[in-house]
Amino acid sequence: MASSQNFVDFVVEQIENAGEITARKMFGEYAVYADGKLFGLICDNKLFIKPTVSGREFIENVVEAPPYPGAKHSFLIEDKIEDREWLSELVRISLKELPMPKPKKKKK
Repeated sequence: MASSQNFVDFVVEQIENAGEITARKMFGEYAVYADGKLFGLICDNKLFIKPTVSGREFIENVVEAPPYPGAKHSFLIEDKIEDREWLSELVRISLKELPMPKPKKKKK
């Protein structure tokens, strides 16, 4: 089941204090970026954040699940998705540990 645009818009609004948040549609679901850095996915109207050591410590009671079949486990955010400040802080903390995207190779 694909995620709804309403849910994607809601998530982007919730974490707008963590940088320039964008969501790009990919394969019927969405990749979520902050300042150009991929930090999460929205699949089946659920938010998944890439796992980091600091993020795990911040969340405390982590729920992990794959965003789609065959994917690596990510942090599944359900209970606190409506807590704008908490969610923005989680994204800021996670971004510090996530690598910058590799520069795209220029086409010849």
